[in-house]
Amino acid sequence: MSSLVTVGETPLRVSPPDNRQFVDAREVGLAAAGTESNVAITAACLGADSVWASRLPATQLGRRVVAEIREYGVDPDVTWAQEGRVGLEFTQRGVPPREPIVIQDRIEATAASMTPSDLPMERVQAADGTFVSGSTAALSSITIDTLVAVLGAGRADGGLTVFDLDYRPRLWDAEEARESLTDVFEATDVLIANEDQLRTVFGRTGDPHQVAHGVASQWDFEMLAMTRGEHGALVIHDSVLHECESIDTETVDAAGQHAAFVGAFVRTLLEDEGPDSALYDGVAAATVARTLPGPIPAVDPDDVQDVRAKL
Repeated sequence: MSSLVTVGETPLRVSPPDNRQFVDAREVGLAAAGTESNVAITAACLGADSVWASRLPATQLGRRVVAEIREYGVDPDVTWAQEGRVGLEFTQRGVPPREPIVIQDRIEATAASMTPSDLPMERVQAADGTFVSGSTAALSSITIDTLVAVLGAGRADGGLTVFDLDYRPRLWDAEEARESLTDVFEATDVLIANEDQLRTVFGRTGDPHQVAHGVASQWDFEMLAMTRGEHGALVIHDSVLHECESIDTETVDAAGQHAAFVGAFVRTLLEDEGPDSALYDGVAAATVARTLPGPIPAVDPDDVQDVRAKL
């Protein structure tokens, strides 16, 4: 069984039920909606030994986050702090032509002051793979330095280091993200991002293949994976392009599809099954996740295999 350690903030997503608006909602739902914890959840659902590490306030909301993540077979390794708060993400779904609304309320989140001393660095160093993302990096310069240290520890014994660009324009602008993440890129073996994020942060134009090749060659990543939503995904490995189209599904909620791709993709890579197999597993998991409500991509492995057989 492969082992994966993910490190980062997990905010609580606050959302009205179904397609209701905040203005007339009488109740809301809560869900732990961090990129790193969601990736750990999908990987755990598919058989990986997944650990999610972070720093949280010792409050009811902090414990709520940990309890929910543990329900999905992930081992939370958390440092409890007496200060700070849990970040919040207010999400209102949109039905065309009404656009979705996302409000990030993550200022002074406890994870923004997370340092390597708050994390199980020995578990990071011993893991087969380490995963971090840009939404945590965006919190502060402290978290950027911490993620660089985490990736360095992950590489120390030959582990695979994976970074999801996870660009959130409501947290920082593209130029700031690109300039601030230089050290993170240099410590990354595998970069993952959706197509729009790659274009925006790296200022790339052209068709998807040109964008992916351009970014991969610029930073000399060992591998680059680009997700394209309902259009599937592609991977650049050793300058070779691998591509997989998705299949049509009814989209119940697209919130968890990218994390589902990442969790399945990374888990398969850690099993040494190669980029092609990882790509197909990732697209299958993302397809299943689109049929599930909410942001948590707790995919059933049998469903993933059924979809994979159709790709």
